[in-house]
Amino acid sequence: MASLSPVSTTAQLTFLIQPPDGVRAFESINHLNIANGDRARNFEREQKKVVIENLRGKEDLALLDKTGFQLVHHPAKHTSFNDDAEIEREYYPESAELIKKITGASRVVLFDHTIRRRRPGEIDDAPHKRQPVAQAHVDQTTASSIARVHRHLPPADAEALLRRRFQIINLWRPINHPAIDWPLALCDYNSVDPEGHTCCGSHLPRSRRRDIWHEV
Repeated sequence: MASLSPVSTTAQLTFLIQPPDGVRAFESINHLNIANGDRARNFEREQKKVVIENLRGKEDLALLDKTGFQLVHHPAKHTSFNDDAEIEREYYPESAELIKKITGASRVVLFDHTIRRRRPGEIDDAPHKRQPVAQAHVDQTTASSIARVHRHLPPADAEALLRRRFQIINLWRPINHPAIDWPLALCDYNSVDPEGHTCCGSHLPRSRRRDIWHEV
């Protein structure tokens, strides 16, 4: 019987345009541009057609150490995802154990979480209003990933851990039902040109800052 799922689809993805004259790109997470209700930023964006492959039925082709991401079937015991304290108490431990199982890691430190829900007509201007990010990007640069180790681990541990291999892993899962209108698309690391990125400063609340790689 033929599969009802398409082999691939073509979608319009949004990409950053590098600001002129070598100016560093930045985007403010919670500060909006009053003129258009969008996030304040100093760069323009463009859309490009990209072929997105359907991995259903061939999930084993994607592995963390091969493609940079991996698909795993693992229903969560925690299912409400409405209370941050409850998420940290119930969902963090099971997530840490899942990551250990997949990677063989001896230690897992979870440092934050984001619940993204599509809310048509609402502005994404606060942590509890996070919506899908409609822009091609990589969350961490090498420098910001090292800074994460220093930020979230005791000084006595950080230096020793940085002499060994470490990873920052995003664990994504759909909540309640499949993400139909804004599904998550991931890029095979082997298809990415390391020179085809630009670093973008992400201005966060409380003067925290994060670097993000954007594809250009």
